Amino acid sequence: MAAPPPSAPILFDRAVLGARLARARREGAATFLLDRATEDMTDRLQAVSRSFSAAADVWTPGNGLADALHGRVAAVDAIGFSEAESLGLAPESRDLVVSALAFQFVNDLPGVLAQVRRALKPDGLLLAAMIGGDSLTELRQAFAAAEAECEGGVSPRVAPFADLRDIGALLQRAGFALPVTDVDRVVVRYASAFALMADLRRMGATNVLRERRHTLTRRATMLRMAEIYAERFADADGRIRATFDVIWLSGWAPHASQQQPLKPGSAKASLEAAVKQAKR
Repeated sequence: MAAPPPSAPILFDRAVLGARLARARREGAATFLLDRATEDMTDRLQAVSRSFSAAADVWTPGNGLADALHGRVAAVDAIGFSEAESLGLAPESRDLVVSALAFQFVNDLPGVLAQVRRALKPDGLLLAAMIGGDSLTELRQAFAAAEAECEGGVSPRVAPFADLRDIGALLQRAGFALPVTDVDRVVVRYASAFALMADLRRMGATNVLRERRHTLTRRATMLRMAEIYAERFADADGRIRATFDVIWLSGWAPHASQQQPLKPGSAKASLEAAVKQAKR
């Protein structure tokens, strides 16, 4: 008997994530990254020369994206945050699925992408943005150096982020046609590391790793972290830099009308002959 497929590792405590997103809404959410992603999402959809009649917005914080799509899309159903990662979408029920700044906290991203693929009608589109790449690399390095120096060890502080190639491979694995990925790098400047951490709290994006440290960080460690951050990542005016990489991913449910790659050996022109011709 074949062994069952291994389950995805549980990296994130999604119950804690839900509580922190709710706290961010109560305290006044910091939405500058989400606003940027929403504007970019609408621009990208404007470039698609087709209309959409039934869309789903998967876990995007707030209602801004769904509101922005009204008028461009006939109907948008917002799927609210859930601790479980089941979308509850009927097969071939949507011609568009979007998501902004939510997939970075998914434990089983291949499984979620497979659910989206099943929910799309033939020639339906997935368009999503998620935090990835080198996001918060400065904060990660500053915390690691401070903890090693002050406490003799390092604890998980910043979530691991997927890179561009990983996401492209996952789209292909989930069965999407014409997969495309790209990165929008946003560098934000702050007065201090503590100002950055305050914004992360207002995004609901503080540490939700299951293996996170559950005791309070020593004051000396926090102060040293801020010093190291300023030493390594400050501009001439003293303000620090924080990197956010927004990974964009898109893919289509397969359809006969889509462009198909040529079969190996089917080319009617010789590359060698073309190169020789160009040299003449």
